[in-house]
Amino acid sequence: MDASFHIIVENTTLRVRLDKPAQHNVLNPATMKALREALTEALGNKDLRVMVLTGTGKSFCAGADLGELGRYNFDENPLEQLTDVVERLPFPTICALNGGVYGGGADLALSCDFRIGVTGMASFIPPARIGIHYPPSGLARAVARLGLGPAKRLFLACEKMTAEELKAIGFLDYLVDPDHLETRTEELMRDISNLAPLSLRGMKETLNDIARGELDIEKARTFQLACLQSDDFIEGKQALAEKRPAKFKGA
Repeated sequence: MDASFHIIVENTTLRVRLDKPAQHNVLNPATMKALREALTEALGNKDLRVMVLTGTGKSFCAGADLGELGRYNFDENPLEQLTDVVERLPFPTICALNGGVYGGGADLALSCDFRIGVTGMASFIPPARIGIHYPPSGLARAVARLGLGPAKRLFLACEKMTAEELKAIGFLDYLVDPDHLETRTEELMRDISNLAPLSLRGMKETLNDIARGELDIEKARTFQLACLQSDDFIEGKQALAEKRPAKFKGA
């Protein structure tokens, strides 16, 4: 396992921690490949209901290692491959931003479904300052998540945004004091874990398809039908009638 990150499974939660604090959790090609492979392998665990991604130290992630950019094969960009895998994970994903997020680290955060930030953090995306072009899929993801105006502020004006500004443009879904990051993350994780997995998986894929302009009505209808024919739907109706929390099994 690459020592630059740690990945463990706790019950129905997949926990991933970037662990290279001295370098602000920068990602080199080998780390991105190892993390992508670890996440792909985790898909074999059908019990997983949520992923929590965070970092160690003062920063969440400083993005791709610029010193290795010249050796990238941009037909198989490791950052694009990693963020695509994260976005397409079938269960909801939470990015707990323990600190600043820079460059490609912003795309890694945006590839998650939810982002919790901390006061005092900031974000800066520098490609135009150093003469490179951000990955096209990352630009598309930023526009889909934030809108064209905020994306241009980040990429074309190279604005450094505070935590409050990131919350205002929709980059952050939640903003908390650093001491409350773990608590808020655990609360959101538990809330999601208690929901119906089939419903979440189907709606996540449909929502992401809509954001990419790739809505497939027939596929979405298939998800709908699968939910209506599931044991979880029966349990959900029964729990509602009995005024108790439902106990979903993902089937």
